[in-house]
Amino acid sequence: MYLIEILLPTSDNEGGRFPRQEFDRIRDELTERFGGVTAFLRAPAVGLWESEDGHVRRDELVILEVMVEALDRAWWQDFRQRLEQQFRQEEIVVRATAFDRL
Repeated sequence: MYLIEILLPTSDNEGGRFPRQEFDRIRDELTERFGGVTAFLRAPAVGLWESEDGHVRRDELVILEVMVEALDRAWWQDFRQRLEQQFRQEEIVVRATAFDRL
């Protein structure tokens, strides 16, 4: 099994907040395709990173998780690229971790 984690920014690069409906649509799409999703929407995580110019940047993030039996890399890569366009980001983190269900 794999746990897919999707880290989405709550705001665009100018600080404008994305409407809740954007996240709801993604949640609904993942639920329909994979049969379920866990969405951490209320208390955003904080992501920090150092940019090329040496400044520390900050994002508030929501996290969506999906468990899948098999990893369809092509579908997830296309999905990530669509999210990058939708949220106007250079990169959206979508990561997969193999795990054993206990």
